[in-house]
Amino acid sequence: MAATILDRWNLTVADLTAIVDANPSLRGMLLGYAAELKLTELLQANPNVSESIKYDDHDRRRKGDRVVVYKGRRFIFECKSLQTNSVRQTPDGWTGRAQVDASDRREVTLPDGSRLVTTCLKVGEFDVLAVSLFAFGSKWRFAFARNRDLPRTTFRRYSPEQRSQLLATLVQVAWPPRPPFQTDVFALLDEMLRERSA
Repeated sequence: MAATILDRWNLTVADLTAIVDANPSLRGMLLGYAAELKLTELLQANPNVSESIKYDDHDRRRKGDRVVVYKGRRFIFECKSLQTNSVRQTPDGWTGRAQVDASDRREVTLPDGSRLVTTCLKVGEFDVLAVSLFAFGSKWRFAFARNRDLPRTTFRRYSPEQRSQLLATLVQVAWPPRPPFQTDVFALLDEMLRERSA
């Protein structure tokens, strides 16, 4: 059996817990990668998923945290987490905001030919947004939405045409989910497959 990271670094579980608790940015990063793992497990458990890959995190030309082939068609997922300081429990459940942007500023070319240096993700750059809802009560669950249904940026320095092609960097998410979000990822993929074949 391979040595765990705790063995390799000569740390105890208590040591690692203390390190993570003392460093919120590290906690956020670890939760983000843990969410990617949980999303991958969820997707790969379906027998209709025939392929599952992860792009290089440092390849700015290819967005997507997980790419799967489902019923013979490729889907690109972008996995995001809730901002902890935005999470609120309400009488009806939970609300919070997910930061839906690129990790670094990069140049993008839009359909109208204009180029921008931005952290905004593009409309159509991936197929499905998966938001980890772990911050809603410490349970591993996700809300899913199609890229095309996500809100657009309102940044005033961009033209109306540019704003229509760039996603908002903060997206409101609730539990129970409200449109455009839903919990059944495979029902969503089936709906997208029907549209693609229409």
